[in-house]
Amino acid sequence: MKRNKITVVGAGNVGATAAHWCVAKELGDVVLLDVIEGVPQGKGLDLMQSNPLDGTDCWVKGTNNYEDTADSDVCIVTAGIARKPGMSRDDLLNTNYKIVSMVAENLARYSPNTCIIVVSNPLDVMTYTAWKASGFPANRVFGQAGVLDSARFRTFVAMELGASFEDVNALVLGGHGDTMVSVLSHANVGCIPITKLIPAERLAEIVKRTANGGAEIVNFLKTGSAFYAPSASAVQMAEAVLKDKKRILPVAAYLNGEYGAKDIYTGVPAIIGGNGVEKVLEIDLTPEEKAGLDYSIQAVRDLMKVVGLGS
Repeated sequence: MKRNKITVVGAGNVGATAAHWCVAKELGDVVLLDVIEGVPQGKGLDLMQSNPLDGTDCWVKGTNNYEDTADSDVCIVTAGIARKPGMSRDDLLNTNYKIVSMVAENLARYSPNTCIIVVSNPLDVMTYTAWKASGFPANRVFGQAGVLDSARFRTFVAMELGASFEDVNALVLGGHGDTMVSVLSHANVGCIPITKLIPAERLAEIVKRTANGGAEIVNFLKTGSAFYAPSASAVQMAEAVLKDKKRILPVAAYLNGEYGAKDIYTGVPAIIGGNGVEKVLEIDLTPEEKAGLDYSIQAVRDLMKVVGLGS
């Protein structure tokens, strides 16, 4: 039985750390690709030399050549410029649109049966971009958004209550940006509704902090953006595909009528397995949550128009 093959495009902090998570979990052999000569080769070799120390057996190949990615089972796309202080995800649009288009075309050429997981920002538009450029069925292209945003929300709730992180269950839906929607009506801690544990005013502050979670880290780092949690989120999605786990995860999935939207990618709960997005799940939302999701979807659609995407 052959090992899984995972390609990570972009050897910056997010990509290299994603490769690290993949090796640590022994999900398969990893190809780390970047346009800068020497960077993926050096990081790949360094990572492979950790195998004897961690008791893992994954090969890691750093490369600048898409031919080395051939026959990948999953491809994680982190390529693109990162945010700087004062820069929104939307500011990245035009530059990353060109980069992600080129990346998706090359991945599809060499791995026609792969699933593509997009991490590049602005996330929802870049996922749609990768879908169009690859020519793949929509279920095999999806984006990492809600997994990360939900993890941030769950972290802040656990911190607030002094509770275990794993006992906090919550979904954050919509576009990966300031318009994201924390679904309080379905959030709980150890099966106890979150609204019974945290006052409304404090919950509103946590929701706001979640929406600004990436910017908060950018402001701390000054010269970079978040990479540990984003890469861990993408690898959780990749693991669900590689192991056909049928996980219910909030991801940027293609909508074809669900939640009243068509021809758009945005964050919704979905079953993730060997075929990628196997089913988008529609859940009941409060009128306020539904209005927030509609607003978020429209914000994504407005961004898509900037680069001529969508109907």
